[in-house]
Amino acid sequence: MAPELLPPDRQPVIVAARRTPVCRVNGALRYLRAHELLAPVLRELVAGPGMAPGAVADVLIGNAVGGGGNVARLALLEAGLPVSVPGLTVDRQCGSGLDAIVLAAGLVAAGGNPLYLAGGVESTSTAPLRAHRNDDGGPEFYARAQFVPDSFGDPDMGVAAEDVARRFGVSRERQDAFALRSHRLALAAAEAGTFHGELVPLDTSAGTVGADDGPRRKLTAAVMARFPPAFVDGGTVTAGNSCFDADAASAVVITSLQRAWDLGVPDGLLVLGTGTAGVEPQLLGVGAAAAARNVLAAAGAGVDELGLVEFNEAFASQTLACLDELGIDPELVNLDGGALALGHAYGASGAVLVTRLLAQARRAGEPGTLALAMISIAGGMGTAALLRYERL
Repeated sequence: MAPELLPPDRQPVIVAARRTPVCRVNGALRYLRAHELLAPVLRELVAGPGMAPGAVADVLIGNAVGGGGNVARLALLEAGLPVSVPGLTVDRQCGSGLDAIVLAAGLVAAGGNPLYLAGGVESTSTAPLRAHRNDDGGPEFYARAQFVPDSFGDPDMGVAAEDVARRFGVSRERQDAFALRSHRLALAAAEAGTFHGELVPLDTSAGTVGADDGPRRKLTAAVMARFPPAFVDGGTVTAGNSCFDADAASAVVITSLQRAWDLGVPDGLLVLGTGTAGVEPQLLGVGAAAAARNVLAAAGAGVDELGLVEFNEAFASQTLACLDELGIDPELVNLDGGALALGHAYGASGAVLVTRLLAQARRAGEPGTLALAMISIAGGMGTAALLRYERL
């Protein structure tokens, strides 16, 4: 049964999406700060047909490890948008970029035919050093923020990935095979020019960066098998079947169906349902499955109706566990590779999922295609969004 749409002046639709290359931490984009990564993406979006920068109601941007100060506002001004355009920065850690889009969709559904830019950014390379203040006033540096109270265990991400692998019976062999698939698909997509229409090249002091730099051509099953456990002695989660940290930005244009018609937009992704769910912090990797299950149920849609699925591959173990729980064939997910090959730019990753889905839907060109974006989040959460591609 097709989910019922809202009235046209309240039905959210994503009509454009762009992203930067996703590059390894301390790599090709290491000297660009978060707002410098994001500004070119925003500039590209407002340069689209029918767009007027001053008509943007707000810019909503997810960011996880930045220095604060409202990077959304900083980036939009850097991009040349009018000072009349405000900005809001959202932090739900890894889910921040997708949650910013979800928030914008909710604002569109409130009515008024607004137009938003929404997405995420992460410059992991230039993230500030963090420190608590000791009793004597001196700094005590720490690697990451605390996600849950100590009584919950607050596991590191790799340890939590091992917990998921053990609890849900995801073998080392499956993890390695899925990670290798991600690299091979990403390499094939890059060689075919699949990413060209969604990428915004970035100018750096070393030249223009126009492609992702993560996928590894020399990876084989034999090489994958040689990686030792990375987080737990005797475990199955390795550097080979885990993502790497990255720098990137991604954003979308989201507005009402009525306004899209008025702008003459030819097609887009209708937002049919969104949601965030909480799970046990020790099993944080399965948060996406809980969120997706709720969203699909609320929309009256089954997994067998999904045509496109993008899942943030932070770890192969949690990706496979979520797909198993939902009954989704892993071969139908992340058709051009995922974060295991491209990298995980925390606050940007959720928005990258949506950018990929719009590009894939347009390439397939099948109206009515249901698409699902989902991401698991530190602290034991997950966010999902159900979308449908339509010609407008």
